[in-house]
Amino acid sequence: MKISNDILYIGVNDHKVDLFEGQYKVPNGMSYNSYVILDEKVAVLDTVDISFTHEWLDNLQAALNGRTPDYLVVQHMEPDHSANIGSFLKFYPDATVVATEKAFKMIEQFFGKGFAPKRVFAENGSTLSLGAHTLTFLHAPMVHWPEVMVSYDSKDKVLFSADGFGKFGALDVKEDWKDEARRYYIGIVGKYGAQVQGLLKKAAELDIAAICPLHGPVLQENLSYYIGLYQTWSSYTPEDEGIFIAYTSVYGNTKKAVEDLAEKCKSKGANVVLCDLSREDLSSAVANAFRYSKLVLATTTYNADIFPFMRHFIEHLTERNFQNRTVAFIENGSWAPMAAKTMKAMLQNAKKLTVAEPTVTIHSASNEETGKQLEALANDLCREYLAQRDETANKNDRTALFKIGYGLYVVTSNDGKKDNGLIVNTITQVTNTPNRVAVTINKSNYSHHVIMQTGKMNVNCLSVDAPFAVFEVFGFQSGRNTDKFKNCDVLRSDNGLVFLPKHINAFMSLKVEQYVDLDTHGMFICQITEARVISDAETMTYSYYQSNVKPKPQTEGKKGYVCKICGYIYEGEELPDDFVCPLCKHGASDFEPIV
Repeated sequence: MKISNDILYIGVNDHKVDLFEGQYKVPNGMSYNSYVILDEKVAVLDTVDISFTHEWLDNLQAALNGRTPDYLVVQHMEPDHSANIGSFLKFYPDATVVATEKAFKMIEQFFGKGFAPKRVFAENGSTLSLGAHTLTFLHAPMVHWPEVMVSYDSKDKVLFSADGFGKFGALDVKEDWKDEARRYYIGIVGKYGAQVQGLLKKAAELDIAAICPLHGPVLQENLSYYIGLYQTWSSYTPEDEGIFIAYTSVYGNTKKAVEDLAEKCKSKGANVVLCDLSREDLSSAVANAFRYSKLVLATTTYNADIFPFMRHFIEHLTERNFQNRTVAFIENGSWAPMAAKTMKAMLQNAKKLTVAEPTVTIHSASNEETGKQLEALANDLCREYLAQRDETANKNDRTALFKIGYGLYVVTSNDGKKDNGLIVNTITQVTNTPNRVAVTINKSNYSHHVIMQTGKMNVNCLSVDAPFAVFEVFGFQSGRNTDKFKNCDVLRSDNGLVFLPKHINAFMSLKVEQYVDLDTHGMFICQITEARVISDAETMTYSYYQSNVKPKPQTEGKKGYVCKICGYIYEGEELPDDFVCPLCKHGASDFEPIV
């Protein structure tokens, strides 16, 4: 298979394997990918599993067409990729091995001390010229082994991504990429979200036309889709709004309770997925727990503990840094229910978990009291769904005002052609009889112009689960020339304006009563026409954004000034007084020297 005129695929498909790494079911097999670059010098990138030595060597020999390799680039030392290093050097002893220093230590662990004497240590950021093609090596430690690096070919704009962007399944079987890639990522790489985030930042600086992973298909179209999913997965952001109910049931009573809860939640507008942990694939269950925004754990008390399948499931979650979700608990016990206490203890170190109430306790079988508890839990789990739907929302919930602080908000408006939104941090309640809110917006922002014309807006109170992507969309570009809601599902309030479907805890619809000119800014004094509380999640404050959401600027080795708002770096001895950040549009006063 040709990746480009000079880059060929020489990997193999494995349909004999039933369990990848001895634990992940792979009904459609696996691919072990390897590539060759044909230039003035010839480079082979990685080998394959030991079971396919001759098939791989045949593929390599056919691709070489009589030529001899100059280099073997080793990006990852797991045996399904490195096992044939010995076979390669047996037939091509003059080739030079290129790898990280840690990889060479592992090569000697696998093949013996002094193995592969012709070697080049690939330093982070170092390059290897093959002629027209130049490979740049970027270290990616703990994605998902410590010796890993990825390689970028600047000529054909190809990123050789090691185990990143991989998936289960052989290449000669057609199947959806996302589901098996998600299961692969969460299972294999999921623990190392921070390290993957670091690699994605490096990749963002590259012009990439194709991604060549060590498992799964070569990705050459719609790369923003795949990179976006990796951004979501590695930041532990829920991929889909929904409730995943994972349960075990010995005699069927716990199962009946979760089915009852599922129906109650569905009737309130929630997307619900049920999973019997005793019977369904564990890796799929773990992947779904990371996929959805809410998780319900339901199990029986078993030997004063919890049912083994549930314990095993929770251990897999915590091992992979499960976080940033809403979790609910259902326990069953005929004489001494202990399951909820045990499950909560197992999750006590998980970050940013919101516990839905109440914890439901079943004594043997459900009864009228259990039904009331399940209804109350369904209401709590579905609070935002109820608040988002016109027919069930409390549109006069003035407690939405309690969400206002020195926080960060998305103000939405509409210019008559498209929806718009911007980040604002200057919103204040000014009176309570009647309730009035003041919103101050920079006159240079397009939203100021739109609201001056229309006299209405929605204020969305961002919650602490809002990722940096929200600020990139609404804070770093202008609605005059950008459709910030393009291809987005939107929800609308009674005034016809958009309110955000996630990452907010409340919104208020405002009608402008008075305008105060503040020179560079304009203050809109508004009455509240609608107010909804979406959740009890904590409001995103400016300090929380600075400490936990805004990426830390990569200032090492650079001289100049960094924007305190978005992290943009201006390199130069002096920052002009009239300089405006090209990303967030803030002025020179919001920059500080790099020290």
